[in-house]
Amino acid sequence: KGVIPVTELDRIATARLGDGKALLAVERYDGAAYVCGYAVEVGLKARICRTLNWSDFPSTGGEFQAYRSFQTHELDVLLRLSGQETRIKEQHFALWNAVAAWKAESRYNVVGTIQKADAELMINAAEQLLKAL
Repeated sequence: KGVIPVTELDRIATARLGDGKALLAVERYDGAAYVCGYAVEVGLKARICRTLNWSDFPSTGGEFQAYRSFQTHELDVLLRLSGQETRIKEQHFALWNAVAAWKAESRYNVVGTIQKADAELMINAAEQLLKAL
């Protein structure tokens, strides 16, 4: 099919946040922070769909041909495309700062890069931002 319904994006974001909490509970801090970054990414993509009145989000290369700018893992780019940048940065600046440094490439970080407090901050920020979006 090549598209993901917005309602499914919401479910995925919530599931990744739950994964982050589960990983935190077993002291897997790197993984907890990492999947929470993905939760925010997916939540932003759902917000983009709502802003643009799209019922679904392209998920394959073919579907993305005309929408290359949306095919990114860069949270700052996605926030701008969501139409919510000013509101989020003005009303939720600390939360945004907590997640903005996330990069998809962090999956290659040395194990132990993220400490418990950092993972807890990332989970809390991701959870609050998903509600705010």
